[in-house]
Amino acid sequence: NAELLQDVVPEQTDGRELIGEVAHAGERAAALTRQLLAFSRREVIEPLVLDLNTIVVDTEKMLRRLLGEDILLTTALAPALPRVLVDPGQWSQVLLNLAVNARDAMPTGGQLTIETRTLDLDVAALRNRPGLNPGRYLQLTVSDTGGGMTPEVRARIFEPFFTTKAVGKGTGLGLAVVHGIVTQAGGAIDVYSEPALGTSFKIYLPTVEQADLGALLEHEVPDVRGTETILLVEDEESVRRVAALALRPNGYTVLQAGNGREALEAAARH
Repeated sequence: NAELLQDVVPEQTDGRELIGEVAHAGERAAALTRQLLAFSRREVIEPLVLDLNTIVVDTEKMLRRLLGEDILLTTALAPALPRVLVDPGQWSQVLLNLAVNARDAMPTGGQLTIETRTLDLDVAALRNRPGLNPGRYLQLTVSDTGGGMTPEVRARIFEPFFTTKAVGKGTGLGLAVVHGIVTQAGGAIDVYSEPALGTSFKIYLPTVEQADLGALLEHEVPDVRGTETILLVEDEESVRRVAALALRPNGYTVLQAGNGREALEAAARH
């Protein structure tokens, strides 16, 4: 609603500025909610079989704006990567969270490097990575030239709400969210860091083999259109209105009710 108001309120007015603040506050609240949902693994995800390089390339422009002019962003993306099964929105968030963490570690500037490659991990390589099986993995590495971390800090960075930043500068959820998303995708994450020597995050994702890819492609996506009548009962008016707006374009007749009594009356009238 704030975005719609911005289209009708003239620029250079106090009202327009206040609406912008409302929209900005809503965006911050939505971002924090997504982080909490991702951390608790209750966020609805939509995994796709894709090349992770495409997510890096699509997110790169946003990262450059986020990092500013004092930080050089470089990428080294291996060609012909095997596919992985991930939610693209979540993995853009992984890159953004790691980039923010790196930016804050380089207040006077530095370099951030994002690399991708394929590697085969055997039993010996997976000795310290419980939950992973031997096989082919995609490795995503995000490295910075910042101040690095002490062993004490490094041991706690994935704890929710743990942060070394000043009050109001961070929620302590960024890296916890990254860890949750990686784990949810069936992967693992390692961190290498030394004071004054920078930090490197290495993420390992299982690849989708051709046999698995064929099975996924054969899965038919159901047609969500219909001609039926739906009785929509929801006591929150704004939620009910949005749900009805989403259903009607797909061919459904929607009867709305705010409580059980209204639902019975609507059903009787229909």
